Amino acid sequence: MSVRVKMIDFGWTGEKVSEIGLGTWEFSYSWGVTDYNIAKSIIEAAYQAGINFVDTAIVYGDGLSEEFIGRAIKELEIRDELFIATKIPGQYLSRDDVFKAVELSLKRLNIRCIDLLQVHWPPCWHNIPTCEYADALEQLVMLGKVRYIGLSNYPVELIDSFRSCLSKIDIASIQIRYNLIERDAEKELIPYALADDIIVIAYSPLAKGALTGKYTPENIPEFKDVRAEDPIFHPENFKKIYRLVEELKRIAEKYNKTPAQTALNWLITSYPNIMPIPGAKSKEQVLENAGASGWRLEYEDWRRLSEVSNEIKISRVIY
Repeated sequence: MSVRVKMIDFGWTGEKVSEIGLGTWEFSYSWGVTDYNIAKSIIEAAYQAGINFVDTAIVYGDGLSEEFIGRAIKELEIRDELFIATKIPGQYLSRDDVFKAVELSLKRLNIRCIDLLQVHWPPCWHNIPTCEYADALEQLVMLGKVRYIGLSNYPVELIDSFRSCLSKIDIASIQIRYNLIERDAEKELIPYALADDIIVIAYSPLAKGALTGKYTPENIPEFKDVRAEDPIFHPENFKKIYRLVEELKRIAEKYNKTPAQTALNWLITSYPNIMPIPGAKSKEQVLENAGASGWRLEYEDWRRLSEVSNEIKISRVIY
């Protein structure tokens, strides 16, 4: 049976995007998908499953992810069917660098206009004034090079500061790390976004694979990618997390779904403005992720996962 992802409104913009997006950090040396043909097959599988939201960033593979996406959408002739989001890093936020970075990003993506340009993180090491880069991003919208802007990895106070610098537009989205294990965003960020119909793009929605059911406390491999130093996979933490994984497996069986699909569905069941963007290293993973859409957990199952999750207290102090 073919998979088809449900479409939702992209917050106040009214744009139609897939309920599940595609994250493409995997197209990088950090995650190991550096073969273009594999990347293209992932993008094609996502498109065929109805996933039209593709998220990347300038720093993913030092531009490799953007290059792969640009090449694939040209060869597949699907640019007009996709909503392409990219991110500009904090160190590129001086006014002149914003325009230079976006010009290069457009070339790598092989497009004339970026659908969503997000600030990847605040310029915390370079002391660039917020209004300087906010004004530059707004001007890019007015010049037709960017359609919407968003913020990634920003606390509420800095979101407010950024929004106060805008004259004619507003942010359309915030991107945050959010999954069944890491739920701090529920305290401030998600309610803040809900109040103004701002979409919440949830990255690492499967906690870098911890919620897929693939790993056990006795089988945590020595990762050679970005998971190597992640506290989630520290034995002390993963022992606590595994109880949640077992509950995911149990509930997934009830719906004839996988633990990953169930974990993703918990996110979109929880709030109407959440759009997870799981990554994929194969077209099979894309299709599995797409299968999280089009259904909803029953309240008692959603509640059970929430309760087990609430009991998990992980520590990021691992040395």
